[in-house]
Amino acid sequence: MPMHMGFRWYGEGNDAIKLSDIKQIPGVTSIVWALHHKMPGEIWTEEEIKEVMDQLHAYGFNGDVVESVNVHDDIKIGKPTRDALIENYKQCIRNLSKFGVKVICYNFMPIFDWTRSNLFHEIGDGSTALFYEKGMIQDDYNAMAKYILDFTEKYNMSFPGWEPERMAKLDQLFKDYATVDHETLWANLKYFLEAIMPTCEECDVKMAIHMDDPPWDIFGLPRLLINAENIDRFLKMVDHPYNCLTLCSGSLNADPNNDVPSIVKKHVDRIAFAHIRNVKHFDNGDFSEASHRDCDGETQIVNIIKAYHEAGYEGYIRPDHGRHLWNEGPGTVRPGYGLYDRALGIMYMLGVWDTLDKNAGKVTVANSN
Repeated sequence: MPMHMGFRWYGEGNDAIKLSDIKQIPGVTSIVWALHHKMPGEIWTEEEIKEVMDQLHAYGFNGDVVESVNVHDDIKIGKPTRDALIENYKQCIRNLSKFGVKVICYNFMPIFDWTRSNLFHEIGDGSTALFYEKGMIQDDYNAMAKYILDFTEKYNMSFPGWEPERMAKLDQLFKDYATVDHETLWANLKYFLEAIMPTCEECDVKMAIHMDDPPWDIFGLPRLLINAENIDRFLKMVDHPYNCLTLCSGSLNADPNNDVPSIVKKHVDRIAFAHIRNVKHFDNGDFSEASHRDCDGETQIVNIIKAYHEAGYEGYIRPDHGRHLWNEGPGTVRPGYGLYDRALGIMYMLGVWDTLDKNAGKVTVANSN
């Protein structure tokens, strides 16, 4: 099987799920990891990287994909300090490459990495899932941020992109971004990518930008990676084989007008990393995460996997947000990142892939980790 199945893990002492648990999920060969204690702009040291890699290798996993080396706000805003911060980012790339990292997933979203109004919304079958209530994400960014940060404090969890140190300066961040419109953000993204592409090529590390979540402007902040047209613009803007996508089906399909399978078909050679997530839409614009089963949402999961299969996709893929099942809940699991539904999602995806292999007359070869 050409694609590499991964599983996101938040690290020892930072994730209730153990590597020994993940080891029991058939087909998983890659752990998607990060140094979650590092702030944007800090250099990831070789010692820190080696410590995690040794943990992964002990269980037979590779650590080829990092999610994420977060981009400092000064780079997104375009402050004079950005050049020094970009040099730090280049050093992170060099250090990671020494330990076999092939893909860095990142995003260029202003201030908020992702936005939800309910982290454990009951969806009717006894499970819970991440939920976006459109009417609650309007003008008061402080109320939304307080909900997320109160949760992280109560349950002693850190969320990437929601670092308390950054969120403590939320009002100042909004002032700093006040002059950053869409075109300014595009220009600053281009500046960043053109600066790091030579290092990426030298180190054989692909930069894979994550789609904006949700795919529309929020609280007056511009969002760029939101639809097929903007993805085209992004790839043409810095047309380099190491400038790639983390194509997140759920982020894009939060807007039901986005046709994810067609985007996969068009840009599969530039998709270094794929997130597979299903979304259930409501008529008023709200949406909920759903199981990976195709008919439980409107993301076209089967058609997405088929598009990757037909293209002979050889990149990295992982289940994205899943429901919280079987006593998983606040305090026992990271929102969206429980063990059981992501494991079910993997088996669903592999079942579709194996069926496509059989229909094409191919022999499915088991991945051993």
